[in-house]
Amino acid sequence: MKEFNTAYLAVKSEGKLIGENIAINGIFNILKDAREGDVVVRHWIDEVGIKMASEKGASCVVTQDARGNSVELAKEVGLPLILTEKIELVNAFALKWAIDTFAHDTIRIVVTGTNGKSTTTHMIHKILLEAGFNAHTNTDSESEFNTLIDPMVAKQIAEFQGKLDALVLEVSEVQGWDDRNMVGHAHRMTRAIQPHIVVLTNVSLDHIGLVNSLEDASKEISGSLRGFDGKQVILNHDDPLIREMGQLVPNAEVLFYGSGTNVEFKEGGIYYQEQLIIPTKDFPFQSPHFIQNILAAVATGVALKIDFKTIKKAVKSYEALKRRFNILRHNPLIIDDFAHNPDGIRATIQSALELVSGNFYIVCAIRGSRGNSINQLNAQAIADSVKKINCNLTVTSSEDVVDDANWVMPPEKKIFIDVLQKEGINCTCYNTLTKALKKTLKRANDKDTILLIGAQGMDPAYNVLKDLKYI
Repeated sequence: MKEFNTAYLAVKSEGKLIGENIAINGIFNILKDAREGDVVVRHWIDEVGIKMASEKGASCVVTQDARGNSVELAKEVGLPLILTEKIELVNAFALKWAIDTFAHDTIRIVVTGTNGKSTTTHMIHKILLEAGFNAHTNTDSESEFNTLIDPMVAKQIAEFQGKLDALVLEVSEVQGWDDRNMVGHAHRMTRAIQPHIVVLTNVSLDHIGLVNSLEDASKEISGSLRGFDGKQVILNHDDPLIREMGQLVPNAEVLFYGSGTNVEFKEGGIYYQEQLIIPTKDFPFQSPHFIQNILAAVATGVALKIDFKTIKKAVKSYEALKRRFNILRHNPLIIDDFAHNPDGIRATIQSALELVSGNFYIVCAIRGSRGNSINQLNAQAIADSVKKINCNLTVTSSEDVVDDANWVMPPEKKIFIDVLQKEGINCTCYNTLTKALKKTLKRANDKDTILLIGAQGMDPAYNVLKDLKYI
């Protein structure tokens, strides 16, 4: 294990060390799991947290926000405390340290972009496992660890059982915390990982406020290629902004996927240089935006020289992450999708329409505490998607299932409804997710289709439906 001390960590965190300079002989960890010698990293900490860290024998605590009398208590108990204005710096250092210490010889792959990161990362991981690699990924059903703004991934790498052969890590294209934009997040975290391969999915608007234009989003995503010294970059040829990024890596091999490339989808399936690799019947999902994810994963497998038979087997047996166009029930057909930004909403509604045979119902959760702009754009995306079709739309604030961090503010709700009304879209609005689901299911018959879309406010829908005995 590569040792360092609190003074060195303070420098790397651009922070101030309060307390002694002592050797650190543990790993980076979250407070509840910390063991003797570990570095505890928290966005904020109070006296209770300082006491817990001290009792657990932590080497030090790094935080961006020391609340109450936590500084004085840290001094009293002799626990070194590092105060930094940029918590992402310590997490980037933690990630690099964990890789250098525990996974130096791994094949490392980074996936970033606006949409499709999680599915693409998850599928690449499946291909690696099928090929016999001991591989780790940070992608889970809720994309909880893809932000890399806490030490979870560094912790997971340090605690991985057995020798690691490969890492495939999803990197959020932009990130912020406490009303602060973490400028250059994709660049910083990609540099910490030092990948051999970078995969870019697409550019669209999502985190309004962190980025306010496609140009801003493109700049942040392309940051993952700045200073890239790996081997290969895999780009979506169908996205013009991503396609142009090939010029940023003159010393790397650029592989494109999509229309007119070596890895493309045509009638019958996915082809590599005109050779059919995966027939359409073997796709785990048929929606166009998910086929883009399959193409990206297949292109990565090809870049790694994994044989086509293995790639096909992995893709065919792939089980989608939760809330990625999942079918929760068949009569009526209930589809659950994480669609939470304009492009995702449009693509998901279009995909659901292909399955509609009876009436079409949409239940959408407003994005809480995410600002007016993203909700205005999301509402417009819904309006554009349904104005020419027969659709029953229900909107919910999900007040019964969200926490304070995801509470829908009155202006957010107002602008969402105002956009729909301005576009002449009729909708029913409920404060709770439970009522929205109950009312919709009461109206629907067995031949109808119900699409559930939205982020945190729709995440609990599966459990709500289960409690109501609908699934």
